[in-house]
Amino acid sequence: MKLNQELFAIKLYEMEQQYGKIQSRIRICGQEDHQTVREELQKARSEYREHAMTLQESVEGSRSPAVTELARTQLEYSQAMDRLSKGSLEKYLHSEESSPLDDEVEATTLYAEYAIDYAVQTMQYALIAALSAMDAQLTAEEQKGED
Repeated sequence: MKLNQELFAIKLYEMEQQYGKIQSRIRICGQEDHQTVREELQKARSEYREHAMTLQESVEGSRSPAVTELARTQLEYSQAMDRLSKGSLEKYLHSEESSPLDDEVEATTLYAEYAIDYAVQTMQYALIAALSAMDAQLTAEEQKGED
């Protein structure tokens, strides 16, 4: 197995584990009481903050300009989505028939839907990126074989 294929196998395993964890938590919380949902929400927020701190450390401390730029892009996207999730969507959804609480529920549901859509899009892009890397490696190997 080639080096990038081994790396991709590890990353795919990590993604599979994370997907299973998310899927399990959502299903379990759908059957639990409000307090349990809030506890799981706090755990998820804590994990998210830890990941954001890791990204920030990569931005500030990486010796590789490529890693710095990739981490910065992820961090900027996360920060933009955080701003949207903290109340700015409700103003676009308000109607005469809805209460502020209705607006909040609709906004958080819409946000969750788009976050899931973005995750799917990101997985599709990850496939393209992985196949591009494999193509580049095979092209390099073929060119070395011709020399």
